[in-house]
Amino acid sequence: MKYLILVGDGMGDLPIADLDNRTPLDFAATPMLDDLCQKGRLFLTRTIPEGYPPGSDVANLSLLGYRPEEYYTGRAPLEASAMGITLAADETAFRCNLVTLKHEKDGKVRMIDYSAGHISSEESSQLIEALERECATETFHFKAGISYRHILLVKGDYPAMDPVPPHDYLDKDVTTHWQRYMENPAWKKLFIKAKSILANHPVNQKRAAKGQNQANGIWLWGEGKLPAMPSIQERFGLQGSLISAVDLLKGLGVNAGLDILNIPGATGYIDTNYKGKADAALECLKTQDFVFVHLEGPDEAGHQGLMQDKLQAIEDFDAKIVTPIVSGLRDRGEEFRLIATMDHYTPLCLRTHTNNPVPTILYDSRELEKGSGQNFSERTGDEAGKKKNGTLPDGETMLKQLLQQK
Repeated sequence: MKYLILVGDGMGDLPIADLDNRTPLDFAATPMLDDLCQKGRLFLTRTIPEGYPPGSDVANLSLLGYRPEEYYTGRAPLEASAMGITLAADETAFRCNLVTLKHEKDGKVRMIDYSAGHISSEESSQLIEALERECATETFHFKAGISYRHILLVKGDYPAMDPVPPHDYLDKDVTTHWQRYMENPAWKKLFIKAKSILANHPVNQKRAAKGQNQANGIWLWGEGKLPAMPSIQERFGLQGSLISAVDLLKGLGVNAGLDILNIPGATGYIDTNYKGKADAALECLKTQDFVFVHLEGPDEAGHQGLMQDKLQAIEDFDAKIVTPIVSGLRDRGEEFRLIATMDHYTPLCLRTHTNNPVPTILYDSRELEKGSGQNFSERTGDEAGKKKNGTLPDGETMLKQLLQQK
């Protein structure tokens, strides 16, 4: 038996007037997801425990079968693991975004773009190298990641500042949060120096000449220490792989003991290499039991409030990820059980995550159970959840249901 979890990050949304008061998932053409839902079980999964932030870190940790209450230490250490960084006991990892900020004359600061125009990895690596060369100390070190996503390592104690995710503040006033950095001499020196280096770097000068958003600031958040997690093989007896363009997910996979399949051309947006991901999933299932495939596009579109991009990302998830993987397994005559879901909602009207329970499909290729008869959407998921009239399963329970384990 083969086991799969297919995740459309941030796919969930709220009804939109321009879509006949339907959500993008309900409105989009998703024939394979609908077919799986009609023939399989449909239920709600609570991926965000009470009191936890509704981030992709917490939610995907949950989808991998780990209770965040026991294993979550922060987002950045997971991303550091994906980059091959082993944290020492006295080190803390911070996620370091390259962002576009507007410093206004009255002292206010606005978050123009949390991704600096989805800056390329080639450009951003040059900027991070410059920051490491000019700003590194015994305390601070910069490590280059992908696109706008990087890591700052902090050795020893550091001043608390209660950082916030920049994608929650797109085109919003972040003066209060910026001032927290300015209140401590060490943080202030680092941020002001970084601002100067970035402003004068040739990469940003070229971006300005092209009319692109400049990476004119750094933004720290998601800090944490290295987590201690048993592997999925130790917990569930599975050998498998994880496929994602995003360091956060790769880091989760590393800590869960999964093989990380790096797909050329995987970008984390709607221009990603869908075929490469689907082909890699089918290939790994020739020799392994389990694969976790993650698509970031719907979430990125949600953060930017781009409805057409989100619709495209959802339809591409169905047509270019779910369909070829399911069809490939059927053509090979494989028996498989599959979860298709999302980690959280990223509503277009909010441009940030919410902690709604997520609709989840559980499909068995042997079709041993009576199907839901429903298309896949937030509405039908909510209806299925209400019929249960009880405690919703968390990610650990969901995974055990997939594996038919108690």
